Amino acid sequence: MEMPRVAVFGASGLIGGAVVADMRRRGVPVLAIARRFGAGKREGAPADRIETPFARLRAEALAQMLAGRAVEIVVNAVGVLQSGPSGSAETAHVEFPQRLFAALRAMDRPALLIHLSIPGADTGETEFSRTKRRAELAIEGSGLPYVLLRPGFVIGPTAYGGSALIRALAVLPLRLPGEERARPFQVTAMSDVTGTVAWAAGRREFTADFDVMSPEPTSVGEVVEALRRRLGGPRPVADFPRAFLGLGARLADALAVLGSAAPIRSPALAEMQRGVTSDSLGWRAQTGMAGKTLSQAMEAVAPGVQERGFARLYLLKAGVIATLSAFYGVSGLIALSAGFRAAEAELTARGFSATGATMFVIVTAALDRAVGAAIAVRRTCRIGLWTGLGLALAYLIGGTALAPALWGDPLGPFVKVFPTLMLLAVALAIHDDR
Repeated sequence: MEMPRVAVFGASGLIGGAVVADMRRRGVPVLAIARRFGAGKREGAPADRIETPFARLRAEALAQMLAGRAVEIVVNAVGVLQSGPSGSAETAHVEFPQRLFAALRAMDRPALLIHLSIPGADTGETEFSRTKRRAELAIEGSGLPYVLLRPGFVIGPTAYGGSALIRALAVLPLRLPGEERARPFQVTAMSDVTGTVAWAAGRREFTADFDVMSPEPTSVGEVVEALRRRLGGPRPVADFPRAFLGLGARLADALAVLGSAAPIRSPALAEMQRGVTSDSLGWRAQTGMAGKTLSQAMEAVAPGVQERGFARLYLLKAGVIATLSAFYGVSGLIALSAGFRAAEAELTARGFSATGATMFVIVTAALDRAVGAAIAVRRTCRIGLWTGLGLALAYLIGGTALAPALWGDPLGPFVKVFPTLMLLAVALAIHDDR
């Protein structure tokens, strides 16, 4: 029997990537569709893949894309926690699904739609949950065969967004505040999500609405502690100050405007405080899947040093980027203000003409500010980091040629460049989000 071809939108994401990998293991022909595949994702993706800003494509283009490859099942795993430069929740959760529904209706034989949503979207107050709920209502009224899947907090071998944040909390010597720890937080093993997609893929004219999650009730605190044990995190010695959570979320919201994937943003905090709970009895009864418990789901998380290293660096990443951006930006401002005359005098003493010294200070200060701005913006961050490395090396080489005696200066103006070089190298090493 010929296997149906499955198209996965959001194939570079946490769940979409797992679905693609699972389909390939099962021998199912799969079309992976993503806005952008990272280097690792591109290598692991099937040969039949499309890299395009699909969320903005018209219904006709989507229909042509799917019909041209004889797609029979469509998995929509697209999700945006918070609107930003990379896309808006309205576009990802409402406008794109509506165009996708129109595309599926235009096909000679409508494909089965498997749509990933969130539990309790109708009770949420964030843009994330509101737009997810509007997409659910549109699906229910589309007249298409569909399977609506609402997983809880997904635990798998890889991490992104909320799952990365919970890992990071598990390696801190701090607990969440008591109210946050007690919030219901039912989990879903990634294998239960991919297994349900595979189960639904064997059906065509089929409509179902499943909450896919563990049958056991768990709380945020229990999930964090389970990860703490799995990763070998430190014993918590105090509660994390609640005021810091709100302040950190607001700062992260500001960074998100620049495209940065900050550790915790207001929507993530609000969704965690709302909690995750539902009744998975219908899903278990119809599919025959038992639903993995928290301890069983944890088996997918590797307990090695690579997981601990990632978790520790996840919270530091935003701080590293912010520090470097501020360092270059402030350096440029100081050179053009308080330090301007001193820099001119130093260069003039080294043989520069008055005009040459002035221009040199202005140009290098402008370069510093440009590097700081580039590092702050997600889209140009890597370019800014590499440029910062080049400027630091040029400073060492040029400074050594002009004033080699500064290597013996007790304030160490040249020696201090090396920590900057290392921090730039660390930022480049942890730059990727997926």
